[in-house]
Amino acid sequence: MELELKVGDLIVYPAHGVGRVESIEDEKKPDGGHHFVKIRILDNGMQIMIPSRNVTEVGLRPLISKNDVSGLYKQLKTPPIFAEASNWNRRHRHYLDKLKTGAISDVCDVLRELMTMRGEKELSFGERKLLDTARSLLIKEVAMVTSREEAGVSEELDSFFPPPKATSA
Repeated sequence: MELELKVGDLIVYPAHGVGRVESIEDEKKPDGGHHFVKIRILDNGMQIMIPSRNVTEVGLRPLISKNDVSGLYKQLKTPPIFAEASNWNRRHRHYLDKLKTGAISDVCDVLRELMTMRGEKELSFGERKLLDTARSLLIKEVAMVTSREEAGVSEELDSFFPPPKATSA
């Protein structure tokens, strides 16, 4: 699928979140000219330049539609099916790979599994970081497409899951 981009488009860059296409430029290089898409991530202002031929490969995608949100919520509310009890390292790599795809359903899977695990046991530092990343990516995109405040979306998502397991002192 070829992604047609124009200046001003809002897109999602995997693991970084919602960005805006700032420019589409030709840059002259000794080995020939290259066509680049310049994106600014809205959350932190980071600028990313991607060769236009790599846009699909890096997982750049348009924002979900407002109509897609109910399907995401349904996915989040469905109890996760955990794969065989693998070690933390394998799970971490699996979750990281899912976040790197940029697919919203993969982000939902990571969030759902880690939020469910958080209700059953205390998460490790790495698991908490992955949970925060998945949660932030989803909250920001849903807030953007529904024109809602992030705090309201955050509360709504939290209501789908059990409260965190109490930490031991």
